[in-house]
Amino acid sequence: MKLSKKDIQFIGYGALASFGTYFCMYAFRKPFTVATYENLSFIGVDYKIVLIIAQVIGYMLSKFIGIKLISELRPKRRLPYLLAMVILAELTLILFGFAPAPYNIVFIFLNGLSLGMIWGVVFSYLEGRKFTEILGVILCSSFILSSGVVKSAGLLVMKYFNVGEFLMPAVTGALFLVPFAAFAFMLDKLAPPTPEDKALREERLPMNGKDRQKLVVRFAFPLVILVFFYICLTAMRDFRDNFSREIWDEVGYVGNASIYTLSEVPVAIIVLLSIGMFGFIKNNYKAFVSYHYLLMIGSLMVGISTLLFQASLIGPALWMISVGLGLYVCYVPFNCLFFDRMIATFHIKGNAGFLIYIADAFGYLGSMAVLLYKNFGQGSISSLAFFIKGSYLISGIGLIVAILSLFYFKNRYTQTAPVIDEPNLTTAHEPLL
Repeated sequence: MKLSKKDIQFIGYGALASFGTYFCMYAFRKPFTVATYENLSFIGVDYKIVLIIAQVIGYMLSKFIGIKLISELRPKRRLPYLLAMVILAELTLILFGFAPAPYNIVFIFLNGLSLGMIWGVVFSYLEGRKFTEILGVILCSSFILSSGVVKSAGLLVMKYFNVGEFLMPAVTGALFLVPFAAFAFMLDKLAPPTPEDKALREERLPMNGKDRQKLVVRFAFPLVILVFFYICLTAMRDFRDNFSREIWDEVGYVGNASIYTLSEVPVAIIVLLSIGMFGFIKNNYKAFVSYHYLLMIGSLMVGISTLLFQASLIGPALWMISVGLGLYVCYVPFNCLFFDRMIATFHIKGNAGFLIYIADAFGYLGSMAVLLYKNFGQGSISSLAFFIKGSYLISGIGLIVAILSLFYFKNRYTQTAPVIDEPNLTTAHEPLL
């Protein structure tokens, strides 16, 4: 794919606007997880655990609501949605900071509820374009990098602003409020998909209930197994994210604020470069198949690096980076690119946001289940030991699911694909759905 000066300018603008918007969103979601809330509990459960579970429940419910709202989203509603959701998120953090424990738990729940649909709104600006891979992977790298950065920011706020653990999330969020609004306005000015984009990747349309039902029935088997894998991925990725402080402390990095950011930078860069290269694969079917091989590679990386760490062949920092890389190599495509190519490959009438939010909704349901299991069913096991066991499990599940899905879609494509997959820019495709 040859890039013109106009293409490069578009990619640069779109990448900056989308990355900045979602990066800033994390400042309203994740800073509280860097606090420990020592000597506090609720109904006998560690207070931090309760807060994380409350936010995940809110975030999960928002994803289920988003299955309908994001799939039906029209362009003119995007910016108002973004601004309203982040303002509500900041208000919930302020109330969390001033309300006494345990009553402030409800505000962390509302915080999660207000933020869960921001991803779908942001990605709706990017999907269905010839540069979706490049823009999408840069967007995804934002949540890889931002989680560590905002945690570091939260620690610095407590250290230099002399702010307590309960007010720290609101202060951290306030620092990012104006940047979020600026990036969101930039994103709203992004040019709509061109006729070439629509020919290459299919025009993306709002979906009604009948459209959603038809799509799920048509691809029921692969969606079920892929969503199951994504549930496991989300649970492991969230566990690593929410309990990174406990894991790093156990492997010898107590009090090291920079490790949260430094460990995620190489992950973000490698994911950005490796998945971004898929944007140069013009043939949608070939790119879609290649994503399956990427899932296999990521799954193997998680399992092998954990084995090497336990055998003392690699250090804890390299292990955490390697596991993070394997998880995100699998996780990132499901957040946008895998389903975007699926829509284009099978010429589906609709949008990728619907499929993404099905996966996300059940993914966070799985994340909540793992939190509950770890803290009520396996409470005596350390965060490090639990994470090691989970790494082996996710590695095996990922390999099996990727292989089954690959065989299914290859067979389905030979039955239903048009004669040529390279689109003719002057001829519209007949949708298969």
